[in-house]
Amino acid sequence: MPQIAQLAETYSSQIFWLLFFFGITFFVIGRGMVPKVMGTVALRDKQIADDLAAAQAARNAADAQEEAWRERENENRAKAQAVMAEAKAKAAAASEKKLAAAQKRLDTKLAKAEADIDAARAAAMAEVEDVAAEATQDIVARLAGAKIDKRTAKSAVKKALANV
Repeated sequence: MPQIAQLAETYSSQIFWLLFFFGITFFVIGRGMVPKVMGTVALRDKQIADDLAAAQAARNAADAQEEAWRERENENRAKAQAVMAEAKAKAAAASEKKLAAAQKRLDTKLAKAEADIDAARAAAMAEVEDVAAEATQDIVARLAGAKIDKRTAKSAVKKALANV
């Protein structure tokens, strides 16, 4: 085979050119492009790490802000509850004061009404005593034919009413 016979003659030349192109490829790709690619990968890795660190810092800041907001919200809620409790207390005191004033007015009216009733009762009893004394005088005059004075009739009526 002639191709195999030529191999010994072209072997050194093929090895030379193989090494030559391998060297060029090594220097162009290995020394020129690979460091750029590796630099880009390293830059990208660094950028990703920085972005992750920034995201974690932002998350921590957001958590801190949320916690601060929750604390403010709890403080505001406590203040609002205190204001509501104070308003309720003021309203209760005001209504208690109004109720006390109304009760005082009612007690005054009740006392006046009781006094009026007692006065009317006393007047009615006095009138009943007068009528009973007159009726007693009239009954004694008709039945016994005797005349008694008004004072005696009143004292008899008082004794009879005291027993009732």
